[in-house]
Amino acid sequence: MKMIGMIGGMSWESSAEYYRIINEMINDQLGGLHSAKCLLYSVDFTEIERYQSTGEWGRAADVLGEAASSLEKAGADFIILCTNTMHKVIDLISEHISIPVLHIADAAAVHIRSQGIKSVGLLGTRYTMEQDFYKERLRMNGIEVVVPDGKEREKINTIIFDELCVGRIEGESREYMKDIIESLQTKGAEGIVLGCTEIGLLIKEKDCNVPVFDTALIHAEEAVKKALQID
Repeated sequence: MKMIGMIGGMSWESSAEYYRIINEMINDQLGGLHSAKCLLYSVDFTEIERYQSTGEWGRAADVLGEAASSLEKAGADFIILCTNTMHKVIDLISEHISIPVLHIADAAAVHIRSQGIKSVGLLGTRYTMEQDFYKERLRMNGIEVVVPDGKEREKINTIIFDELCVGRIEGESREYMKDIIESLQTKGAEGIVLGCTEIGLLIKEKDCNVPVFDTALIHAEEAVKKALQID
């Protein structure tokens, strides 16, 4: 079994889900008392969020690059970055290490294509929804992307940072997100990408009448496949 290096803390709420899912999947595959070989480097999200909000992405990349380097030195065979937004600087992070990084959007694209879906609605932080780093990665895989409008994006961003990142699951916010998902369907979305690792804490497959792609779950599954060398 390969050693998984996890960069987490963005937020720790979703990082805890990654840890649970990865260990459950390893046990499902191997049985008995098996669990994952993994290392978790959890950053202080306040520091990262401050760099996000001030546009100092390079400084955030330096922090995460140092985390990745520490994981490599500790024995990690590959890295997963347990957040969607910070994949904006994945190339800068990769400069700090010689081991591979498993990209969350590429993992999502494999699952989307497997269902024959060519257009998805993207939910995430405002950075993920508004900037091209994530949308272009999906488009490179032949998947068209639609996003909510400006006011909706701001509301979703507030739900993520003010509620989900601090463990608050509000029914009103779930209903709001369900309305957004229906709106995205009218814009041509055949499926919905939960492009923030916290959104899966709020929205589940049963809440929608189109396929939902929970990127935290998908990313964790791909990490397990790589750790066990499953094609």
